[in-house]
Amino acid sequence: MGFFASDIVPFTQARANLSELAEQAKAGSEKIITKNGESYVALIDADRLDYYHRLERERIHLLLIADAERGLADITAGRTYEADAAIAKLQQRRSGAAAKSARRRAPSEAKKKRG
Repeated sequence: MGFFASDIVPFTQARANLSELAEQAKAGSEKIITKNGESYVALIDADRLDYYHRLERERIHLLLIADAERGLADITAGRTYEADAAIAKLQQRRSGAAAKSARRRAPSEAKKKRG
């Protein structure tokens, strides 16, 4: 859906014409309200907002289903770890990354102490 120049309204104008803008939004015209020349808020029909929220929930459900399908494919292909082994592997990575980071910081901290 495209926007027209009349759909972009400065905040001061929106405050002065709220009833008219609300009627236009109810009729299907979405309004972008600007403040200091930047997008600030949108004025849309409440039913359309509900529809957008339902679409977002459906998208999240589809993503969860896709994740579950990938997980089942991993199980079928034998790409699994026991929970204890996976946690140990993550902890090992974290401790290795922390040690590496500490080694990088050590020379700069030594300079600060001398300075």
